[in-house]
Amino acid sequence: MPSFPKPNFVFNFDVQTEVQNLLTHKVTREIPEKSLDKLLLGSWNVANLGLQIRHADHYKLIAEIIGWFDIIAIQEVNDNLEGLMAIESILPAEYNLIFSDKGGNNERSAIIYDSTILNQLELVGEIAVPPKDHRYIKLTGVNQKFSGFDRNPYMCSFQWKNKIFVLITVHSFSGKDVKHDLERRALEALAIGRYADLRNKSNNTFSKNIIAVGDFNIPKTEKGDVVYDALIKRGLKLPEHSTKVYSNITNDKTYDQIAFLPSIKSKIVRHGVFDYDTKIFPNLWNSMTAMDFRSYLRYYISDHRPLWMQLNL
Repeated sequence: MPSFPKPNFVFNFDVQTEVQNLLTHKVTREIPEKSLDKLLLGSWNVANLGLQIRHADHYKLIAEIIGWFDIIAIQEVNDNLEGLMAIESILPAEYNLIFSDKGGNNERSAIIYDSTILNQLELVGEIAVPPKDHRYIKLTGVNQKFSGFDRNPYMCSFQWKNKIFVLITVHSFSGKDVKHDLERRALEALAIGRYADLRNKSNNTFSKNIIAVGDFNIPKTEKGDVVYDALIKRGLKLPEHSTKVYSNITNDKTYDQIAFLPSIKSKIVRHGVFDYDTKIFPNLWNSMTAMDFRSYLRYYISDHRPLWMQLNL
């Protein structure tokens, strides 16, 4: 993605104070502590990671949140790995990192995990649909043809205790909220759902515990939204929320999601979105306009909120 404009002001803050703000809100949002009997999974689109020039203290705040999870998928990692490596250098030594090569918009995908809790297994790769199968990626009322992913979804397999699962990190085509771009996103969403469905039905699948997370660029998670309808068409499910939960800091889009096959549903203990932006940097919020506050967050932290889910596989 193109870099967000760098704010034209400097804001000085105390890292430990802001870490405490995050930890206090973590309790409010009921994000559990890591434990040996349940798996804590996250997903976060960290805006233009490696492209925007963050400072060490910003990386410390980002790493603080990432370190809450046993495993977390990171989207929007730039081809320049400086930002990703800065985060890894702050995390405890037991956290391992795996990432893809660059795709559309010079973006990589990454997965960070606690190696004392999870073992990385042999299946690692990108989801790609052979050209001969493109004809199967079609939707009623959509004339546009599927021509491949803008950024191939990246997947890796892991073992937690005696259970094996496959984590897929997704960053769907962005574009604009216009018919052509929405339909392109929808075809990508269908292709992801089709992949999960086919592997679930295959006798040769590595694991039927398939979880797809990331930025699907879904405007609305409701029937009638072409992207949402396409994603769930082949059986993928999304968590059920009692209220509308938005994943962007402007609080009006449901771009980011955790999707899973029906067999996973009964294994979900709890889930949510961490709206860090409502509690971090209160001094900046009190001294700036909402627009300036969000411009600072977009550039130095992210314009997306982390998603999380606790599982008992």
